[in-house]
Amino acid sequence: MIDSNELIFGLDTFGDVAYDDQTQERLSYGQSLRNIVEEGKLADQLGIDVIALGEHHREEFSISSPDTVLAALAMETENITLGTGVTVLSSDDPVRVYERFATVDALSNGRAQIMLGRGSFTESFPLFGYDLRDYDDLFEEKIALFIELLKGEPITWQGRFTQSLENMQVYPKIEGDLETYVGVGGSPDSIIRAARYGFPVMLAVIGGDPLRFNQYIDLYKRAAIKFDQPIHPVGMHSHGVIADTDAEAREIAWKYLKKMMDQIGSERGWPAMSHERFETEVTRGSYYVGSPETVAQRIAQVMTEMDIQRFDLVYGAGGQLQKDRFRTIQLYGEKVIPRVKELLKAGMAHG
Repeated sequence: MIDSNELIFGLDTFGDVAYDDQTQERLSYGQSLRNIVEEGKLADQLGIDVIALGEHHREEFSISSPDTVLAALAMETENITLGTGVTVLSSDDPVRVYERFATVDALSNGRAQIMLGRGSFTESFPLFGYDLRDYDDLFEEKIALFIELLKGEPITWQGRFTQSLENMQVYPKIEGDLETYVGVGGSPDSIIRAARYGFPVMLAVIGGDPLRFNQYIDLYKRAAIKFDQPIHPVGMHSHGVIADTDAEAREIAWKYLKKMMDQIGSERGWPAMSHERFETEVTRGSYYVGSPETVAQRIAQVMTEMDIQRFDLVYGAGGQLQKDRFRTIQLYGEKVIPRVKELLKAGMAHG
C-alpha cells in the first residue's frame, strides 16, 4: 500500500545533446552540460525531490561523469537530492566512486544519492579495459567492495578484479549515510542481489506494459524476507514528455523518442518504432506523454497498480529542443506532481 507521506518524484536525464531553439542545430557538449545545471536549478526551485543523471559514453549523450555535474549542481541548488541513474560500477573503481560521491555529499550538505548498475550500454567496458565476459562477476565483486566502503571503517580487502587493501581508510568520510539504490532493467538476478544486500531497487521501465514488472517487485519482497533484509519501497523511471496539450506532447515525443529508440534498435537488432507501437506506449505502455492531466492520471494509475512510491520521469530523450525540455520540467513540477498526489490521496481515501 502506498504511503502518501513517503512519495518521491524525480527527474532523470542522460544528458541527451539537445537542439537550439532558434537555429535547430545541435548544441555543443559543453552547452548541453551547462543546460543540465540550469535544468537542475529549475527542478530545485519547483520542489522536485530528486534529479538523477545517467552515465553514458556515447555520441548522443553528454554525461560521462555524473558526479562532476552533480558537484556543480551542489553549489547551485538548496534542497533537491542529487543522484545518478545509474553509475556503472562494473567499469569503475569502487574506491574512487565512493570518494567522489562523498565529495558531492559534502558539497551538497548531505544531498548525494547514488544508484549503482551493471550498465545496459556497454561502451564503458572496452573504454576502460574490461572484458564483457566478466560482466556479471565485475558487478558482483565491486558492489560487495562498495558495501564495505559504505561502513566508513578501515578496510581490508582481496578481490579478483579490484585492488588489494590492507587496513586502508577512504576519504573524505561521509558525515551521515550515502543513500544507495540499485538500478535494474529486468534481470531477476539483479533483483535478488539488491535484496540480498539490503538496497532499494529502481526499475528502468522503458517499454511495454509496466505491470509486467510486478513480478520483479514480488521477487524483491520475497528475496528480502529470505535474506532477512528490510523491504524498501520500490521506484521506477520511464520516459515522458509534457506539454500544454496532448497533441503537442505527442508530436514532440514521436519525433524524438522514435529517433532515440530507432538508433538504439539499429544497434541491437530491434525493428524501427511504428506509429502503432508508439501509440500503444503512450496510451497504456511506458511513455508518459501528454498534457499535465493526462500524464498525472497515468502516473497515479501505475503507482497504484504497481505499489510504487518513487517515480522518476526521464525527460529530454532524443535531444529535444531546449525549450521543450524546460517546459516538461516546469509542468511536471508545477502541475503533474501535485495532481498525482491529489489523485493518490483520493484513491487511498476511497480504497
